Amino acid sequence: MRISARISSLARSMGSLQGRLLAGLVSTWVVIVGMLLVMAWLFGKGLVDDANLAHLRYESRLIADGLTDEIDRRLRSLVRLEGRLRGAEPEEHGGILEDNQVLLEWFEGIMVTGPDGVVLADWPVVPGRPGLETVDTEYYRMVSHSPWPYVSEPFTGRASGDDLVLMLVPRFGEGGAFGGLVGGMVNLTRGDLFRRLEHIRLGESGHVSVFSASGELLFHPRRLQATGRRDTYSDLPALELALDGWEGETMTNDVYGEPALMSYRQVWPASWVVEVALPLSQVRAPLGGYLGKLWWTWLIVAVLLMFGMRMLIKRLLTPLHRLERQIAQVGAGARRYLALSTNMEELRQVASSFNRLEHERLAALEHLRDRQAFLDAVLGSTPIGMFVADLKGHLNYLNPALLELLGLEPPVGASDWWQRIHPDDRQGTQDLWRHSLSTGNDFMRQLRFHHADGVTLWVEVHASQVRGSGQPLGFVGMVKDITERRQQEALQRWEAEHDPLTGLLNRRGFERRLEEALAEYAKTGTPSVLALFDLDYFKPINDEGGHALGDEMLRRIGQVVAWEVRRSDHVARQGGDEFAVLLPSCTIKQAVEIAESLRRVVSEVTVTSEGKVYNISLSMGVTAFQEGDHAIDTVLARADAASYEAKAKGRNTVIVADIDSGLIDSLW
Repeated sequence: MRISARISSLARSMGSLQGRLLAGLVSTWVVIVGMLLVMAWLFGKGLVDDANLAHLRYESRLIADGLTDEIDRRLRSLVRLEGRLRGAEPEEHGGILEDNQVLLEWFEGIMVTGPDGVVLADWPVVPGRPGLETVDTEYYRMVSHSPWPYVSEPFTGRASGDDLVLMLVPRFGEGGAFGGLVGGMVNLTRGDLFRRLEHIRLGESGHVSVFSASGELLFHPRRLQATGRRDTYSDLPALELALDGWEGETMTNDVYGEPALMSYRQVWPASWVVEVALPLSQVRAPLGGYLGKLWWTWLIVAVLLMFGMRMLIKRLLTPLHRLERQIAQVGAGARRYLALSTNMEELRQVASSFNRLEHERLAALEHLRDRQAFLDAVLGSTPIGMFVADLKGHLNYLNPALLELLGLEPPVGASDWWQRIHPDDRQGTQDLWRHSLSTGNDFMRQLRFHHADGVTLWVEVHASQVRGSGQPLGFVGMVKDITERRQQEALQRWEAEHDPLTGLLNRRGFERRLEEALAEYAKTGTPSVLALFDLDYFKPINDEGGHALGDEMLRRIGQVVAWEVRRSDHVARQGGDEFAVLLPSCTIKQAVEIAESLRRVVSEVTVTSEGKVYNISLSMGVTAFQEGDHAIDTVLARADAASYEAKAKGRNTVIVADIDSGLIDSLW
């Protein structure tokens, strides 16, 4: 009974605002628990990382000191061997090496070279090694210019196929002159130099790596030595710093690309770098496991809390469900206003506000119907093509004038509208329309539209965003037929750049194309050639046959020249009997062939007056674009000078201007 009373009391309390606030507090508690877990992870991983970095610092120092000691002992033994070899004859070197074969505990082989880099003796003796020249090797160049011992970069042994390094000590003769090398080969694959490192365990995935001065991997417990491949990792940022002499700890990606804690220490005698790495996944695994247990504990509590809250919320939302049903009835027209019976003051206020808004909505809807009817009548009667679109760009309305203009039949879908736009204009129009929709800017564009009867129209579309109470409502646009205006503009542009007698380009149109070709030459180096020519013996045609006969000759000349050149070339009548030809993307050799064909066909053109036949020839100057041509006047002047030279040399001639030699070459 006592438990039942408590449950009943809790149910009554949840029917109030206080109860609902209690539910909100429970939700807040759930969020706080989650945030605490996240904060525990964030702070905990920092502490775990710091502790492991301290451990790595200690381990890397021990390993680097151990390797330093191993290398120092080997180098000292080679220094002692170099002392025994000092003063001995070359033929005695083999015996001395054999007497010191105890060094083979540390080295796979020992060798001695002379100052010229030639191997004098080795032990154990390998056929072909004595007499071998090493002067071109990396280690010879390093040791011959330094008094200090040196450890070479790793290389692959010819016989064993293992990875080897040479530990080298310079020899000095009398007066301190360089006398050669004493070197011991250390097997990195099967030797005992890194044997101790193979037994170091840093958890399941931690590892120790050793790199050479160039970043080549010398040792790694998981290294695939069977491939005989030595990988270089100098592109790792932290390793690059270590190869430059830096020592310390950091967090970065290891050689496998996995995030890890890294510690770097230098092995100074060999210029090697020791890297000790612990993957972050291993470092933070204990912390993640602990927080995972907390998470599951919290999740179980949350699930239990949800069952309790479900019962409470179901009771709490009962009045709201009644309110929902009445609102649905109002929307369906089965009820005009809400009549909610509840003891919750908040819901009664909501019902009152809804009834007031519903009254205002009905009044506004009636007013909107009147305005819509008026707007439809206005748009339907206007002779201007108009359309209405929503904020997403969908066409909601096209007035009759626009449907007639474009040859469309209602209903008009979005695809019908866009598919009728000319393909060359469609993508640009869509991009500009999307820009207007996203920014609210006016849309204005001239485009081509395919009419239903097959005619292509030029139309101008102008749409503006409509706003109400400061908020965008949609777009209203107008469409005008500008086909006749565009045709008139195109005709005017053509007449402005063409000669009315021959139909060729005039001086203005030709110079514009010449400037474009010169700009393309300056930008990309595309070769082009200019040819200027005037007609020989043209004056007698005008004087004897009249200007009409001269005009006929000029028209025929224009026709044959236009037929003879390529479709990409530009032919112009500069004025009088002066003509010009621009050959874009043309070499001077190709231009010479075209010029010869023009000279030949022009000489074959004739006109007849009163039984007398008149023919002409041409004097042509040809020049190619050259370095230093910054203005078309330079090119025109050069071609003009060549044409004058052609006329001076007897006419019916083509002259190629060559500015490099300062000469004008005659072709015919």
